[in-house]
Amino acid sequence: MKKILNIKGLKIGEGIPKIAVPIVGVSKEELLEEIQYLKKIKFDIVEWRIDYFENVDNLNKVKEMLSIISDSLKDTPFIVTFRTLKEGGERDISKRSYENLLKELIKTNKIDIVDIELFALEDKAISNLIDIAHQLNVAVIISNHDFDKTPPKNEIIKRLVKMQKLGADLPKIAAMPKNSEDVIEILCATNEMATRHDETPVITMSMGKLGLISRLSGGTFGSAVTFGAAKAISAPGQIQANELYEILKIIENK
Repeated sequence: MKKILNIKGLKIGEGIPKIAVPIVGVSKEELLEEIQYLKKIKFDIVEWRIDYFENVDNLNKVKEMLSIISDSLKDTPFIVTFRTLKEGGERDISKRSYENLLKELIKTNKIDIVDIELFALEDKAISNLIDIAHQLNVAVIISNHDFDKTPPKNEIIKRLVKMQKLGADLPKIAAMPKNSEDVIEILCATNEMATRHDETPVITMSMGKLGLISRLSGGTFGSAVTFGAAKAISAPGQIQANELYEILKIIENK
């Protein structure tokens, strides 16, 4: 039976794909501007990319900003992500620092979903973070981003299934296509996950201009969340959230 993830009343994996938008401000002032900008757009989920934050090395300042953002969002599901440099993020981080940072943020009781990269930590460390998160009612995205290429379909499925087995509530893969066949690989893998491995919703996307169609039609194949741009983009191929919303309505005939 297909599992639906319910976060603050938002049913991820049911109906039209949910729109997540990033906030990527470097400073507190920029982040506050982005939060205000959210009032102008249609979206379902907010992701704070803390690797952009100039004070990300100062845990107290991260927690202070986290509290401000969380309180501002109220009933909106809130993802916190530190995207590592090797997966398209803004800075590098040691395994120990990455694990400790996520652990501390999970324990704040200020986030709804935490993103953990599949290849950033050993499986045991990931499982430990997931246990802590689930004890505190925090959902977990396990993610993998490849900005160089698109893995073969079977490898994409293998990684997504591994994420499920580790305990992910939302397995996620994003990859860069070199041709149209790569986009089809992502969509075919998504469809197979939705039909044969539907223990969880999944998030998939093909990045860049070539992969844009996957952000628009991914829901048809089984992707539960798509990422649009708010005031700024966090990955190549994102389009403005309002435009994305209108296109999704047409595709889903809502």
